[in-house]
Amino acid sequence: MSTTMPDIAAELSTQHLGTLDWVGMSEIDMPLMLLDEQNNEHRISARIDAYVSLDVADAKGIHMSRLYLALEQLSAEGHVSISSLRSLLESFLATHQGLSQSARVVLRFDYHLRRPSLLSGNVGWKAYPVELNAEMIEGQFHCDLSLDVTYSSTCPCSAALARQLIQDAFQQKFADTAQLSKEDVTEWLGTTEGIVATPHSQRSVAEMKVRLTEDAQQLPLVTLIDSAEEALKTPVQAAVKREDEQEFARLNGQNNMFCEDAARILKHRLNNTDFVADFRVRVNHYESLHAHDAVSIVTKGLTNGFKP
Repeated sequence: MSTTMPDIAAELSTQHLGTLDWVGMSEIDMPLMLLDEQNNEHRISARIDAYVSLDVADAKGIHMSRLYLALEQLSAEGHVSISSLRSLLESFLATHQGLSQSARVVLRFDYHLRRPSLLSGNVGWKAYPVELNAEMIEGQFHCDLSLDVTYSSTCPCSAALARQLIQDAFQQKFADTAQLSKEDVTEWLGTTEGIVATPHSQRSVAEMKVRLTEDAQQLPLVTLIDSAEEALKTPVQAAVKREDEQEFARLNGQNNMFCEDAARILKHRLNNTDFVADFRVRVNHYESLHAHDAVSIVTKGLTNGFKP
């Protein structure tokens, strides 16, 4: 019985000549340990795409198992960080010497954070969808970080229209009242008749993609999430008691925003973030008034992948 197994990819050339941009695998399920910017460990369950370029026109194909084994080693022995992603891509290329000059890995996962309630002191988990896209192209490494932040947006137009209806209701209620006491007004405002209309608001999502600067040493997940939520003022909540819900209503009332407002807020924040070399933001307001969504897109647009 023969002890030598055929290696078709190595032994045969293809009848269909041509180089290929990327060849590899997608949707690999694998547990990984991620290091955040404070070097805290986070266990994640990732869906991974792994690729190399095929730069030899008559080569049959790449060695996909070598990509998988490199990922398996990272899962068993390493941590996900900027330096480990660079090393991973270098190992992809080292195992495809003579075939590939470029490598790419994409990790998609939910990043869980315990977030405090607004007033009650409770805490709860929130999940943030994240994508890490690292590439080594002809010796040049870059890492892109994408994440979604969900928040609430109250329409400024709807808020103004609601205030007008409340003013009209006030005029009608007290039109014949010569002297009006503070107690009467306070009592009336606490009724459904007093607040005759409320503005519409909706759950909204900011999809942020940033290219990290060449000197970035850490994955700034928490920093980006905190920065976006602080800027937008109305992130969705986890554990909520009545005092938290009331404070959330106040924040929505004091921070009315169109999708254009939210995009400009995030544009200003990212333009003033030192570890961001480029960015693309898509703001989605999932309308409660309309059957369609309101969308704004803004980019820094310094590289092709970040242009609108």
